[in-house]
Amino acid sequence: MQKNNGDDRISTLPSDILVNILDRLDVREAVRTSILSRRWSQLSCKLSRLIINAQPDGVSSSNISDGDLVRINAAVVEATKSLLTRRYPGEDTISLLSTTFYLRGDAPISIGHAVGSAMMTHKIEEAEFTVLTVKNRLYCTLDDVLNYGTQFVSFFNECLNAFTGLTRLYMENLRFAESDFVSNIFVTCKRLKYLGFLNCDTKKHLTLQVKHAQLSELSMVNCRFYKVELKWLPRLTRTTFTCWMAFEELPLSFGHVPLLEFLNLTNIGLSRNKMVMLSTLLCETHIQELQLGFKCEKIWVQPECLSERLASAFHRLRIVSLVSIPEGSDLTWTIFILEAAPSLEELYMSVCSSYLNPLVPFYMGFSAT
Repeated sequence: MQKNNGDDRISTLPSDILVNILDRLDVREAVRTSILSRRWSQLSCKLSRLIINAQPDGVSSSNISDGDLVRINAAVVEATKSLLTRRYPGEDTISLLSTTFYLRGDAPISIGHAVGSAMMTHKIEEAEFTVLTVKNRLYCTLDDVLNYGTQFVSFFNECLNAFTGLTRLYMENLRFAESDFVSNIFVTCKRLKYLGFLNCDTKKHLTLQVKHAQLSELSMVNCRFYKVELKWLPRLTRTTFTCWMAFEELPLSFGHVPLLEFLNLTNIGLSRNKMVMLSTLLCETHIQELQLGFKCEKIWVQPECLSERLASAFHRLRIVSLVSIPEGSDLTWTIFILEAAPSLEELYMSVCSSYLNPLVPFYMGFSAT
């Protein structure tokens, strides 16, 4: 197993192959190899994929003690600083720098400063922040989300260098006191390809007008904006918009979204909600996959007669998922989708026997012919 000079066979491999192997390991395991020798120590500084996660697999923050959260966040700060400061400026490209951490104490700002400094001295192709809160959505009070929102704004303003270079940003359980702050995210984070909000809103409900040159995926789940107008997103391909509260009209509209392929709309349909006409909503799009979710009380999609506008909106539609249809609903409202979508290949429907019981799904497939 060893050559005459005493080197093991793995260590005799070229450095680029060894770095490729290390990139396939968990970051913690890859860094541990640095104790083997001076050469291995140098190899760990050349990793191209740096994924640093504060959230243990399968563990919710609600199940982590306060002391452990402090310790975990501190470990993320230390790992981020160590992995970035040991690298030689401009020598090796970082293909992915991903950090997941809790919005608590000074840890986010420390991470932001380390990432921002690295962006000035290294080429980083993809940079991601996943910002978690100590409490999950089900346990957050109004004071909690206001406090988290204030902390995030301070973090954002302190670490603009990092945010300007991000390609992916996920945040949760935030309420922003300043109504225009969400717009600032789109303006500042010019490289974003993915942006995800969970349980976020502003203190004063606003109409959010979105323009972004690079964004390809936008997810808004349980967010309470008055209206979201997707004005100009030339690279947007996927949008998820779930759980809105507006009763008079759907708080979502599309402008210039020429590449939009996937749309997920899910809501609890109340008797007060106005029914949505898909031909009006989707008239400027050419989506290929549509998912509609219905959680209780009523179907919120308006059946329509086949029209030129409806045919134009649905002529590329290949996959339709109708999820959580209340038991006993008149399914004739689905006929207009079948009539207007000549390229439909798959139709998935799941029926909910009651709002609290498990779903009973059935599946139907269609060929393009």
